Amino acid sequence: SVINAEYGKQWYQRRVRVEQKSGCMPEEVITLADVIMKECDGLRLAGVMTIGAFGFDWSDGAINPDFVELLECKRRLGEHLGRDDLEVSMGMSDDFERAIEMGSSNVRVGSKIFGARN
Repeated sequence: SVINAEYGKQWYQRRVRVEQKSGCMPEEVITLADVIMKECDGLRLAGVMTIGAFGFDWSDGAINPDFVELLECKRRLGEHLGRDDLEVSMGMSDDFERAIEMGSSNVRVGSKIFGARN
């Protein structure tokens, strides 16, 4: 997952690592957010983001644990900051519908539009 922050008109995203990717660990989200809020005057904290495990099998009705973890990060961060407007960016071309059902406000669907990367 990622901390989303806006710098002027540029988005800054720092992944919250709930999957095997780079980014901050879920237990570091509040610390990172505090640094952004206190030391990065040009950034506006917008929310959290994750890609989630690639190839997660939704067929048996399971819920992606990476998405669940990100939603918990958002809840804790919102409570810590006293905000209820944090965005959640999770889901990609293969699982965006499930991500939206779980509460994602942003999805990344580039390969659905442009095809797979080479």
